[in-house]
Amino acid sequence: MQKLNDFSRSLVALEPDGTLIAVIEMSLSSWLVAGIVPGVERQPLKKLTVDESALLKLLHRWREEAEKAGCRIERIVVAFEAGRDGFWLARWLKARSIEAHVIHAASVAVSREHRRAKTDRLDTQLLKRAFLGWLRGERDHCKMVDIPTIKDEDAKRPNRERENLVSEQSRIINRMKAALIRLGIRGFNPKLKRAAGRLDDLRTPEDEAIPPNTLAELRRDMERRRLVRDQIRQIEEARLERLDHAPGDGPHAMVRLLARVIGVGIETADMLVHEVLSRNMRDRRAVARYAGLTGSPDESGRKRREKGLARSGNARVRRGMIQLAWRFLLHQKDSALTRWFRARTENARGTRKPMIVAMARKLLIALWRLVREGIVPDGVVLRPAQ
Repeated sequence: MQKLNDFSRSLVALEPDGTLIAVIEMSLSSWLVAGIVPGVERQPLKKLTVDESALLKLLHRWREEAEKAGCRIERIVVAFEAGRDGFWLARWLKARSIEAHVIHAASVAVSREHRRAKTDRLDTQLLKRAFLGWLRGERDHCKMVDIPTIKDEDAKRPNRERENLVSEQSRIINRMKAALIRLGIRGFNPKLKRAAGRLDDLRTPEDEAIPPNTLAELRRDMERRRLVRDQIRQIEEARLERLDHAPGDGPHAMVRLLARVIGVGIETADMLVHEVLSRNMRDRRAVARYAGLTGSPDESGRKRREKGLARSGNARVRRGMIQLAWRFLLHQKDSALTRWFRARTENARGTRKPMIVAMARKLLIALWRLVREGIVPDGVVLRPAQ
């Protein structure tokens, strides 16, 4: 039985004479499809418009060519790199009995030449070599991405939308402050409720009112910020309503359990559950790798050094866990993780920032065990169940 999320190689035996293989180089306006057709010596290459029906017809036509050549096709496998199109095509193909895989783009080895040739045709050849090695069961040719359902993808949208809105709100506030500072006005807080009414009373150091164009711009920014703030509030209220009416199992139960940990809020719990903790991770190492909280060693001969975080995982999880680790030190002072951190940084200067990454990695694994196995981390205080 295949391990959970073990996508480094295929465990299904490859029958070359009965398997039609195709890879797709996808772009915004067209798809370039390359195939390996049993019984056909040529390596077919076809450029299509972005049309899934045309792709299906092409695969069926190649199957007919293989059968005319005396090869009975029992399996059709298609692969493409994870990118802008997401996972909809893989789900669509699977619904039509086509085996589809999504390749992790960073896992495909490329030439390190300074000015290597790069075209869609060369990229399809590279994908074919990597995909063939994966199908043969050889490790590290490439890695596949877990294909989520539409429901799983949709569950991530509120948290990601809120993150974008918070960033937009910060940009608006910073833009307003910069516009005022250019006039020599400091100390004005655009986040106050009565900030819009105070704009007319502001004076520059020359004792002049804000120029009309700048004043109109500031008022429009006030309106934008008010709209963004209302949308953030709507997302938060909708999340709380979903949690109140959600069933007692699944991701919503994980969110409720994580929110009981003092120092972990609903927003952080919702992000962690839908981004990482609800996924079927193989083990604790896979959890740390997915979050990008593992190191990247550089070892050659006698050289031994650490280049820092790999940063190859989910950036949202990595940022959120590092922020949560700092909060955890304040709210869970008697926990084993906090004692571990203090013991290693108390008498060592300049170690707090590197050690907080290790703390974040340990904390993420502890929270993963909490929602998966119900194991409460040593010394962690929970809020009463509601």
